Amino acid sequence: MQYRKMGSLDWEVSALGFGCMRLPSRRFSLMGADLEESKRIIRYGIDRGINYLDTAWPYHLGESEKVVGETLKDGYREKVKLVTKLPMFLVHRRSDFDRFLNVQLDRLQTDVIDIYLFHALNAGSFQRVKQLGLIAKMEEAQRQGRIRHIGFSFHDTFPVFKEIIDFYDWDMAQIQYNYMDTCVQATAEGLEYAHGKGIAVVIMEPVKGGTLANPPQEAANVITNAPVKRTPVDWALQFLWNKPEVATVLSGMSNMQQVVENCDSADGSGIHSLSEEEEQIITQLAEIYQRKILVPCTGCEYCMPCPHGVNISQNFAILNNISLEKSWIRRFQIRRAYRKLASGPPQLDLENPNGKASVCIDCGLCLEKCPQEIAIPMELEKVHAIMGKADSIEKHF
Repeated sequence: MQYRKMGSLDWEVSALGFGCMRLPSRRFSLMGADLEESKRIIRYGIDRGINYLDTAWPYHLGESEKVVGETLKDGYREKVKLVTKLPMFLVHRRSDFDRFLNVQLDRLQTDVIDIYLFHALNAGSFQRVKQLGLIAKMEEAQRQGRIRHIGFSFHDTFPVFKEIIDFYDWDMAQIQYNYMDTCVQATAEGLEYAHGKGIAVVIMEPVKGGTLANPPQEAANVITNAPVKRTPVDWALQFLWNKPEVATVLSGMSNMQQVVENCDSADGSGIHSLSEEEEQIITQLAEIYQRKILVPCTGCEYCMPCPHGVNISQNFAILNNISLEKSWIRRFQIRRAYRKLASGPPQLDLENPNGKASVCIDCGLCLEKCPQEIAIPMELEKVHAIMGKADSIEKHF
């Protein structure tokens, strides 16, 4: 494992961090985490040298923090820096800070959280941080020894990011960044700006919710013909590790193969390790994806569960996949996946949403939860307009 400077903090962080948002699911459950399998792959990652674990209140409907707490028994807690987040979408009064932090410490079975983040800050939630005096609450918890460092994760535009960075002497900022997202959200400029202030920058969504792991044929051909042989995921990760501004890259790993391959990639990483030719290949890949992707959904599932049973991220994945795919066999499989989603009772499952886009009633509850600010009901209409009639698909692509 390679290690990198963690901003201005006095410790080094593994190049690869373990994101606990996409842990293995329990059988017959889309949202629940499988404890034993999660424990197995997380401990393997730690044994390979990962020393940074990231979780949050809503991941797996609260089960992620519990799973991490169980996993870090038997001496594993001392081997890692543990990170979780204050769920800003649920914080409405100052007293909520201690209520959530106390529960999280209990779930994680620890006395102290190494870095505590304001979760998914944007212009609106940042105003709430200021209005409720939550920075002071963070500092109080720090003096009490319940947290060690203070940071935030971010989903908005560069001007908002810069405003937040300049507001406080942060230890860490977590941003969405990959070779497709250099000009959106915090942007490359934000990455460099935060790094210039000595703030550790942690990367999330390095493969854009899996999009960069499954290239369309045109991109696959570029990868196949490249002089250096890498998997699509390795290309995406090496793009990030090449940058001196990046502290660690979080990967939401959900099976052992992903952990093994990503640890292998991290072992071969390094700052300024890519040649000019390799950087040009990544630019080619980004251009191909930009031409093809329809909905900028990363599959984070912050919008879930839908109270009316729509599997929002699955519907968007189906639309994006069919726009990227040229193989008629794969297109047939994708169309079949849409047909298998429920169009209403009795097949519709509200506890584990499995509904088609047509189930959406435009209630708007998902809109404020989406970190990508996607107009979800409008985009679901697009999904159904294209996928609802098999004959119409070929006319669109």
